[in-house]
Amino acid sequence: MTIQTLQVGNEVLQANQLLSLLHRYQLLPQVLRAKVIDEAIAPFNCTEAEMQAAIASFRARYQITSPEEQQAWLQQHQLTEAEMQELAIRPVLIKKFQLLMWGRKLESYFLQRKANLDQVVYSLIRTKDEGLAQELYFRICEGEQSFASAAEKYSQGSEAKTGGVLGPVPLSQPHPVIQQILSISQPGQLWEPRAIAEWFVIIRLEKLMPAQLNDAMQQQLLDELFETWIQKQVQTRLQSSSHVMETVAA
Repeated sequence: MTIQTLQVGNEVLQANQLLSLLHRYQLLPQVLRAKVIDEAIAPFNCTEAEMQAAIASFRARYQITSPEEQQAWLQQHQLTEAEMQELAIRPVLIKKFQLLMWGRKLESYFLQRKANLDQVVYSLIRTKDEGLAQELYFRICEGEQSFASAAEKYSQGSEAKTGGVLGPVPLSQPHPVIQQILSISQPGQLWEPRAIAEWFVIIRLEKLMPAQLNDAMQQQLLDELFETWIQKQVQTRLQSSSHVMETVAA
């Protein structure tokens, strides 16, 4: 029976020792992640045009502008030119896998996630003094003081540094009460002070930016679905590797 080994300096590591080290230094999830991706993209190929475009993009990313620089980069990373090309086309193959797996589900997934993808810019003043909150609200309503100047002088949160303006942020990020107010607001609409926990807050929606299913959003959603899938695959394999470790230890 052949025993797989790896020589590191003067030390020869057997397979079970290497697995133990990967566990100890928490590197096994990274290895399994790469393995899962390798298996997922194995059935896919690039056209010649896709390959050349991917290699050009790879060289640009690493600022490789000449054959000499490429050779130096390969030596530095201990890679062959073929291995560099594999790295270059990897994102293209991943995209093909993503589209095959989830391309037809993107629209429904987008609608499911839309509440978390819409973004808002809003202004906020918060104070623990209810009377002050009411006074500031009426000053702003009557045009006696701008929202920005009131926030800078009286708001007790970090928003005071920006004249009360927060965002763009996902609509799902603020406190649930603020989310609800913003979701039914019109731009420029000023709301009377509301009690939220220990605070009295004045809110004004500045801008609503609904998410759109454009190319960038499609890729973001594909990446989300891909990442969720990878995490599940890695977790399953980690559990299997734990059983192997227990068997080896026994």
